[in-house]
Parts: sequence; C-alpha cells; structure tokens
Amino acid sequence: MAHYAFLNPSNIVEKVLTGVDEQVVQDGVGGTTESWEQFYQSQPWNKGLICKRTSYNARTNGYRKQFAGVGYKYDPVKDVFIAPQPYASWTLDSNNDWQPPTPKPQGRYFWVEQNQQWVEVIES
Repeated sequence: MAHYAFLNPSNIVEKVLTGVDEQVVQDGVGGTTESWEQFYQSQPWNKGLICKRTSYNARTNGYRKQFAGVGYKYDPVKDVFIAPQPYASWTLDSNNDWQPPTPKPQGRYFWVEQNQQWVEVIES
C-alpha cells in the first residue's frame, strides 16, 4: 500500500491517505509516483491540496526522511517531511531532526520546557 500526504499552500500536511502503489497502472493512470500524485491532486474531493507520496519505511529507505503525519511540514527544496517542532527551545539540525538545547542523558529522561532541562524518570 502506498500513502499520500496532502499539503496546504504553506506545505503543511493536512491529511494522509492510503492509496494505490505507484507501480500499478489502473484505468490509464499510474506507473510512477508522480503520476499517482497528479491523479490524487486532481480529484474534486482534494480541494486544491498538493499531493506528495510518503512512506512508512522512509527512515530505512531514505524516502522523504520520514512518514508524513498531519501537522508535518514538507520542504520542497530538500524533498523531505519534517516533524512539528516539539518545543520552542529545540532547533532543527542539518539532518532535519529537532535537537534540544542540551543533549539527552543516558537513561529514562523527559524534557521540561519551562526549565529547559531533562528530568529523570523515577519509578516507584
């Protein structure tokens, strides 16, 4: 199964649908990723959103960085989907991953934005 992300004019993903695999040719449509993107983009129910293929295996096959979810941003220059910024203090690195102001320590920690620090998970 192939998946397709639909982007608003700001390149933000508004929805993701399961569709036809790109190599399938059906009713004269298909055979390539681009032809299916164009097909879905032209559908009346689409309401003018831009269609881009996304993949659950993106991390392993390098296809557009990662699977697109609602709220993700598409970077057309790099041809990648970028996750929403998790916290205001985090910055995007050259690999399009969000990085905290300080590296996460080893073990079980969670980020507290108010204090901008990692806090260890204490199990009782």
